[in-house]
Amino acid sequence: MILYPAIDLKNGQAVRLLRGEMEAATVFNDDPAAQATEFVEAGCEWLHLVDLNGAFEGEPVNAAPVEAILAATNVPAQLGGGIRDMATIERWLSKGLARVILGTVAVENPALVRDAARAFPGQVAVGIDARNGLVATKGWAEETDVDATDLAKSFEDAGVAAIIYTDINRDGAMQGPNIEATAALARAVSIPVIASGGVSSLDDLIALRDCGAGLNGAISGRALYDGALDLKAALAALKG
Repeated sequence: MILYPAIDLKNGQAVRLLRGEMEAATVFNDDPAAQATEFVEAGCEWLHLVDLNGAFEGEPVNAAPVEAILAATNVPAQLGGGIRDMATIERWLSKGLARVILGTVAVENPALVRDAARAFPGQVAVGIDARNGLVATKGWAEETDVDATDLAKSFEDAGVAAIIYTDINRDGAMQGPNIEATAALARAVSIPVIASGGVSSLDDLIALRDCGAGLNGAISGRALYDGALDLKAALAALKG
């Protein structure tokens, strides 16, 4: 199982939100590229990047820090937030991103997800962000009546590289992930699933690894910044 350190970008800084609230942002690093380098030097094999402003505005906003991260590091990175048309997908992948994450458009324009997955095999992931089992879009600001598992199943034959499942109520709250819901979704589809939201300790990671659902990875942010989760120890545990 791969551990993805998260770098959430707001106004050019690395921040963490509490349950997706932009007003509840804590700045952890004014230099996201330096933060990314620190994670890579600790041994991470992937980076998870989110353009928070972009998620709300519907187009990339934090392009400069993302490009700085790509220039400063040599591990693959995935990016979500404000990626809602083919031109933006093509532009990001041409700049060296390993994978784009499509969230809002997975609900509003699923055909784009399918077209992109065909055009860029292995480089398109679907981000499913749910509150009480129902998908939220546009930076989690808009609720839908779409069931998270139903949405995941709808892409079963699309060729997407992964599904990133976030339990919004757990995100940034340091209360542990929603293992039951994440495992249930992972069992419902054959697409690799990456867990996100609330991963705050080594015990959380081990519980996800051992839940029997074959999860592909887990994303952690605040716990790494706060020191509640030691990146080197976590990487060693997941490899062991």
